[in-house]
Amino acid sequence: MSTLKETLRQKIEEQRPRTTRLLKESSDVKLGDVTIGQTIGGARGVKCLVTDISYLDPMEGIRFRGKTIPETFEALPKVPGSDYPYVEGFWYFILTGEVPTLAQTQEVVEDFKRRAQVPQYVWDVLRALPADSHPMAMFSSAIVAMQHESVFARAYAEGLNKMDHWDPMYEDACNLLAKLPTIGAYIYRLKFRNGDIIAPDPNLDFGGNFAHMMGVAPPYDDVSRMYFILHSDHESGNVSAHTVHLVASALSDAYYALSAGINGLAGPLHGLANEEVLRWTQAFIEKLGGKEPTEDVIRAALWDTLNSGQVVPGYGHAVLRKTDPRYMSQREFCLKYLPDYPLFKVISMIFQVAPDVLREHGKAKNPWPNVDAQSGVIQWYYGVTEYSFYTVLFGIGRAIGTLANITWDRALGYPIERPKSLTTAMLEDTAAKAMAEAAAAAK
Repeated sequence: MSTLKETLRQKIEEQRPRTTRLLKESSDVKLGDVTIGQTIGGARGVKCLVTDISYLDPMEGIRFRGKTIPETFEALPKVPGSDYPYVEGFWYFILTGEVPTLAQTQEVVEDFKRRAQVPQYVWDVLRALPADSHPMAMFSSAIVAMQHESVFARAYAEGLNKMDHWDPMYEDACNLLAKLPTIGAYIYRLKFRNGDIIAPDPNLDFGGNFAHMMGVAPPYDDVSRMYFILHSDHESGNVSAHTVHLVASALSDAYYALSAGINGLAGPLHGLANEEVLRWTQAFIEKLGGKEPTEDVIRAALWDTLNSGQVVPGYGHAVLRKTDPRYMSQREFCLKYLPDYPLFKVISMIFQVAPDVLREHGKAKNPWPNVDAQSGVIQWYYGVTEYSFYTVLFGIGRAIGTLANITWDRALGYPIERPKSLTTAMLEDTAAKAMAEAAAAAK
């Protein structure tokens, strides 16, 4: 081991107990309006971001522009013959807060079609990447490659009034969003279907065209519409949304910002979790050894999992304290279209049993399923069985909310994000002072 690495290892071992002690003994000590625990713990619960596009209530779940998921699906114009709304109408809704008419929605549909052509160099970039590249690396590369097309970057270079920044940002957001279904489907067909690319159908909407280019028959078009809307936004504090906001706050254009957010989404603690859930569930089924997934069998298997020190992936959420409404929306779809599918039956039985087991186990703050616990089973049922692609689907949806948010960030002139950092020694000094004051007050 080199001198540098060995010295670094020693410093790490010295530092870790200091951080652990601060969290254990002084987590509630105030640093202004936040605590030491919040400062070390990823700013959890610190109210320092603003968005009017969505709000996550711990007991109610996500609201898009004030509407719950069922209210959103009910209010928006639906594609003819479909149970779900146009994604284009949802884009209108989250940008403006107004439910569009069918005519207004179809206007966005046509606008997106005019913007949907992907430059040839993007396909060249994707084909030049190593064959074993992760789909999310390919997706991020395709997005940042198109920075060449940025309307905002050109307008800013030419001189642009700050109050007008939103206009070219809106153009970039629309241009980029319109292209993402084609890019996502191209990556899927290139990587998993021997490069057999399916051309876009100009007669189809956002979700329908994506399903067509994926080569999956209806009702996968409805799966796409549902999936993209459900995953579009979840406040601004999650990694992908916050990253897009942070990068764009430096006046980076939408291509730089979204590519960065996609990189954050690729983490196993964020968007990649849906892949882990399905992988775990299938391993869980193998352990059942062909047994009927009754409540008793599932309960015993869950306890085996927990007693071995493993977690039940897909259960728990940083904010929610009830079943994720996004999970319930997908569950309703499964109950309608694939109620007897063996994988869904296991997922459904885990949903009925796991919360009680987790409560009894006592380690989970939230024993209820989140969106990741359900989403993979639908993709698997319709033949999209390549785990590593699932987060690209998530990324297309998440782009809708994040691009809407940074358009509004520029419209309202939000400044560059720049929180203040403190040293561990400063935290220790503050903790020691608080302990001394508490001891003096107790005398």
